[in-house]
Amino acid sequence: MSSIPAMIRRILVPTIAILIAAGPAWGQSETGTTLAQFMLIEPSARIAGMGNAGVSSYEGLDAAYYNPAAIGRVNQMSLEFSHSEWLADISYDYAAFALPFGGYGTPYISVTALNSGEMDVRTVDHPLGTGERFSVTDVGIALGYGRQITQRFAVGGQVTWVQETIWHTSTSTAMFNLGTLYRISATGLHVGSSLSNFGTHGQYGGRDLRVTYDADPARNGDNGTLPSEQFTGDFPVPALFRVGVGYPVRLNEQTRLQLALDAFHPSDNTESASLGAELDYRRALAVRLGYQNAFQKDSEVGLTLGAGWRGELANYGYRLDYAWADHGRLGNTQRITLGFNF
Repeated sequence: MSSIPAMIRRILVPTIAILIAAGPAWGQSETGTTLAQFMLIEPSARIAGMGNAGVSSYEGLDAAYYNPAAIGRVNQMSLEFSHSEWLADISYDYAAFALPFGGYGTPYISVTALNSGEMDVRTVDHPLGTGERFSVTDVGIALGYGRQITQRFAVGGQVTWVQETIWHTSTSTAMFNLGTLYRISATGLHVGSSLSNFGTHGQYGGRDLRVTYDADPARNGDNGTLPSEQFTGDFPVPALFRVGVGYPVRLNEQTRLQLALDAFHPSDNTESASLGAELDYRRALAVRLGYQNAFQKDSEVGLTLGAGWRGELANYGYRLDYAWADHGRLGNTQRITLGFNF
């Protein structure tokens, strides 16, 4: 530790303390028991094409989802939009905006939305539908901040408000992200770590939980339709700890290979690892390959592919990325991301 600058030590120590405090939440698998699962859908088509191994990425606004410290390296006003037709025709959208303030750091905001579309209301008595329609909508609004502390070290944090709505029933809660990013050399190995979606529990409520109740069904003459309300249990949020390394390899003056490896420790699933590679030609055309969530129990995801194009238009930078991901028996998903630098 003596070789690490004192400023970095002061930041790393509380970060490690937070991770240790969160440790008891990771003692067992609780697959399918957490809310706000939509916040685990990775928005960036670029990093998704690399197996979603993005915690050590330090280029662009899209890296902030994986590690808020990456936003500290953004030195231009940036805007990003992502869209995906998720599994079962669910629509996923993401937008983010960052406004750097030089040495004072970079704040950013992001909005995540998931919509199931309308579905028929079905009951035991009406299995073909009651004639009513309902939908499931999820929204997450995040405010974050990242700062480059030294030439090689950056930190960042984010607070997110999320709401899940199922017809007339909803829940909301707050979550927090924290990340660090350290480049061992200016053009070599870099390491990153982040704690995402660490926060409080949420409980559903709404008019769909209101029922009528008979206090004593065996008694005649009493009021058998007393108004009452059902209560659900508290659901935790899906905390996720990421740690990873990245290594850029310059093949020649015009071609660069970016390698990345991430390890994941979630609160509601088993541990896994993801790896990916990006081959970049002239900082314009890129092709990507990856594999996500290797070693995870009962995982349906695996191979990922992607491509991207970067250019300039009227002195403004833009990039367009596409990613395809295999989901096994569930089919596949595709993402498109459009980004701008001003």
